[in-house]
Amino acid sequence: MSAVTVFGLCAAAAVGLGLYGLITHPQPLRKIVAFNVLGNGVFLLFGVVGRRGAAAGVGNDPVPQALVITGIVVAFSATALAIALLLRWFNIAATTADDRATEHLRSDPSGG
Repeated sequence: MSAVTVFGLCAAAAVGLGLYGLITHPQPLRKIVAFNVLGNGVFLLFGVVGRRGAAAGVGNDPVPQALVITGIVVAFSATALAIALLLRWFNIAATTADDRATEHLRSDPSGG
C-alpha cells in the first residue's frame, strides 16, 4: 500500500468522523471541534489530490497547496469567531439566568 493511499484513507476517516460528530453531538463546542476535524480531513484530501495529480518525479501541484494554506487560515479564523460567539452566548445566558433568580427573590421575599 502506497503512502498516498494511506493518506487518502486517513482523510476519508477524518471526514467521516467529523460528519459523525456534527450529526450526533448536540453540544455546540463539540460541533465546532467536529467541524474542524472534518475540515482537516478535507485539507488532507486536497493534499492527496495534489500529490496524485503531479507528474512522476515532480513535487506536488501548487494549486491544491495554495488552497489548503488559504483554507487553514480561514478555518482558524472561523473557529476563533465561533468560539468567541459561543462564549458570548454562554455569558449572556448565565447573566439572564442570574437576573431571573434575583428577580424571583425580590418578588417573593418570604422565600415561599
